[in-house]
Amino acid sequence: MLCCHRPFRRRRRARACRDFARSFAAFGQPLEGALVIQIGIDFGGTKIEAAALDNAGRYLARMRVPNPGSYDAAIRDVCALIGAAEQEAGAAGTIGIGTPGSASPRTGLMRNANSTYINGRSFRQDLEVALGRDVRMANDANCLALSEVVDGAAAGARTVFAVIIGTGVGGGLVVDGQIIGGANGIGGEWGHVPLPWMTAEEYPGPSCWCGHSGCLDMLISGTGLRKDYAARTGHTLDGEAIVQAARRGDATAVTVLDAYISRLGRALAMVVNIVDPDVFVLGGGMSNVEEIYPCLPDIIRAHSFGRAWDGRIVPAKWGDSSGVRGAARLWGN
Repeated sequence: MLCCHRPFRRRRRARACRDFARSFAAFGQPLEGALVIQIGIDFGGTKIEAAALDNAGRYLARMRVPNPGSYDAAIRDVCALIGAAEQEAGAAGTIGIGTPGSASPRTGLMRNANSTYINGRSFRQDLEVALGRDVRMANDANCLALSEVVDGAAAGARTVFAVIIGTGVGGGLVVDGQIIGGANGIGGEWGHVPLPWMTAEEYPGPSCWCGHSGCLDMLISGTGLRKDYAARTGHTLDGEAIVQAARRGDATAVTVLDAYISRLGRALAMVVNIVDPDVFVLGGGMSNVEEIYPCLPDIIRAHSFGRAWDGRIVPAKWGDSSGVRGAARLWGN
């Protein structure tokens, strides 16, 4: 693991990163027969992970550090991770980064990231200046979708919608191998649409940090599951404990988990009525709850047009590595 309290080592690694890049006469266009290295960065709310992949998608290096919580330190740590990954891999590579939120296509400024200190900043451009190299960047849910399309659970599928259901909620759309980010860079912001087909008990939904009410981010995240249980019982349990209680037959936990699955199914049915994906790929902590998969198809069919939906719902093959792998794939496969 790269120590995040070694600033001099970080600076040396950042310089090494730039030196590697200069050693390629035409960076990003390797010589014929050369090993192609792709560096991915998953910029998470609590950690920053780097991975170096070879032509076949095998790991050549992998490491992570805690998210430092400040902008200048984040730039420094990302550069250090890239330098360390390239040193371990033995070559320089293309650089892709997955982030929460997205950059405005008009201004290049970040917005809607849960690491709020990068909002309003030119994150990609500042990294390019620090590294002296080109960087490609995409939303983390889009990176999840891309990773699973390239060599994951949705390999070979034409239209794929991937969702993150963890501490928060996100969505990413890939069609014919291409991320669909939209004209304003907010395509796939599934977490910030209101829950469809709300019941009287659910309406209007809790207030969301984005300024709206009833957002999926508040209702089908692990956080939403925990808050629902606390509201019904007065006790706080984490998502895993609630699921375990439901498996033991705890009546309130069963009610809470059933409500969660119903909301998730309705939220996916809304996507079917707009995009009709071949495959839904689920990532994030809640995607590990096995009970949700057999229940979702009937809920989706009940709320989709003509009740004729016949698609697949699968967990991400690469688990919590899908984000960093998808970031690496932003330069193509």
